[in-house]
Amino acid sequence: MAKPKTFYVCNECGAESPQWFGKCPACGTYNSLEEQITIQSSVDVPSRGGVSSWQSTQTNGKSHAKPAKARASLTFDQITDRQIARWESGYGELDRVLGGGVVPGSMVLIGGDPGIGKSTLLLQVSNQLAQKYRILYVTGEESGQQVKLRASRLGVSKSVNLVNEQEVTVVVDTTLPIDPDSIGADLYVLPETDLEEILREIDSLKPNVAVIDSIQTVFFPALTSAPGSVAQVRECTAALMKVAKHEDVTMLIVGHVTKEGAIAGPKVLEHLVDTVLYFEGDRFASHRLLRTVKNRFGATHEIGIFEMVAEGLREVANPSELFLGNRDDPAPGTAIVVACEGTRPIVVELQALVSPTSYPSPRRAGTGVDYNRLVQILAVLEKRVGIPMSKLDSYVASAGGLNVEEPAVDLGIAIAIVASFRDRIVDPGTVLIGEVGLGGQVRSVSQMELRLKEAAKLGFKRAIVPKGTKFPDLNIEILPVSKVIDAIIAAIPHQELTTDDLEPDEDE
Repeated sequence: MAKPKTFYVCNECGAESPQWFGKCPACGTYNSLEEQITIQSSVDVPSRGGVSSWQSTQTNGKSHAKPAKARASLTFDQITDRQIARWESGYGELDRVLGGGVVPGSMVLIGGDPGIGKSTLLLQVSNQLAQKYRILYVTGEESGQQVKLRASRLGVSKSVNLVNEQEVTVVVDTTLPIDPDSIGADLYVLPETDLEEILREIDSLKPNVAVIDSIQTVFFPALTSAPGSVAQVRECTAALMKVAKHEDVTMLIVGHVTKEGAIAGPKVLEHLVDTVLYFEGDRFASHRLLRTVKNRFGATHEIGIFEMVAEGLREVANPSELFLGNRDDPAPGTAIVVACEGTRPIVVELQALVSPTSYPSPRRAGTGVDYNRLVQILAVLEKRVGIPMSKLDSYVASAGGLNVEEPAVDLGIAIAIVASFRDRIVDPGTVLIGEVGLGGQVRSVSQMELRLKEAAKLGFKRAIVPKGTKFPDLNIEILPVSKVIDAIIAAIPHQELTTDDLEPDEDE
């Protein structure tokens, strides 16, 4: 007779516990354990022949059976090489993040805050891919009419097909010729949350790409837990992964995020998929960043930049212009740095404001920069340069709200703070690249050649960089420095006093 067994699963990390706790023993989250019930069969499942024979021989102390020959395992010489051609998604920024394009049979998980544009991006990508491949767009949060209404705004809904069991036709050759006059030529929409119905539709339609929006709404009827729970998300993702690998169907899955910004559900969800993308952006800004944190087919920490407009998401061809301020009208306390996101260099303007504090302890605030590194740079400026930062409020921000947290922007932060303190203007044709050490040294950083090429391409004339690094022969003047004080002297020119400066003001 089957016996029920009760255990508790954490909604945040997926850890299992035999009893309920107010705080998860694994991740420390409060009130996250939910009760789960499983049925244990009273009939013992017989072991496979190889395992049982091994156990029987081990009980006698010696093994007399002949060693089994490997049947399924292969050597590298027995595996045939096959060149996998990536598919162009129609958006170069997405192809860059994926490592060169969409890999057939891969599983991509896209997470992001609500309203950031995940569904918009996938609907636009589905429309582009539908010109050559068969696409199934599964929506669990909207009806077919709602998806078509959004598609009309994006210019996709000319030929969107709402899936009906009586009208679905199976085509053996799923690769269609490109027709520029046909919008959404082979794009099918399925409003469904039942996993069995979704898998049945995939088996019937034979799509090249299936979009699941979102995985938290899909449920497996055999499980008693609610949709979005740890068990449901784990089992549904595993089933879709099996279909993707066996049937060579590319899966694009949308995942919700928690308050902390991580993808909701167990961490095993990110381990199952091939690629994990995060769609980031400030709700007060128009640009969106698509960042990869895991990619089995390319580099990680690559970013793609989009801009939200009335017609949907549009690619940003030159992101440096987006995060670069007005160079024709420079202001005191600004400095230009070159940050690298993956293999992409981006020129960013840093702004600093330093003013006397009116509080017992000064305020420090950073927008787009790492707060701990900001405090460290302020301490270096006070100890090694002699600026009384302990009596000054300090505010540092990056133009456009881009997060630049790598050590290569330390020198730019330091120069911007000093320029604001002295009320000087840094030469707008100068970029600053380097890490600031605790002893006031300027240390070398990686990908220096890539950064300098980007600065030279945008018309910068000078670059203040760490000393002792080999530099390429580019159309840009290189000023190597070893100390922060040397960088300050090189970046902030000495202001000559004129006769007008020596005359008293009219009010005096």
